[in-house]
Amino acid sequence: MPWNVDARVPVLLGQMEQAGQDDALLIEGGEPADGRTAARFDQTASEHAPGCACCVPRSPVALALNALFQARAKGEVPFFRRVVAVTRTTEGDVAVWAALRGDPLTAGRFRLAD
Repeated sequence: MPWNVDARVPVLLGQMEQAGQDDALLIEGGEPADGRTAARFDQTASEHAPGCACCVPRSPVALALNALFQARAKGEVPFFRRVVAVTRTTEGDVAVWAALRGDPLTAGRFRLAD
């Protein structure tokens, strides 16, 4: 019998109230994280200048999720099983979706929650 295991971290588009104690937060803008594990992104921030072949096309969301993943792998933050993306704008929702679908490194580590 084949196994269908998806070990990627699920990302839920939601509100801070939906986050459990074992969840990390991906926050658009400067909303407080209330002491929980969090990464922030600013959709209005411009990406850095060309020159770095590995991350030039990466969005602020992809970079924030990458930082969360690395911090978890290094043991710098408590282990989390899910990320709750707290967005303030439709553009933020679209940016999270686009990073999960269009950034190969992010898509290899994270998936949109069911």
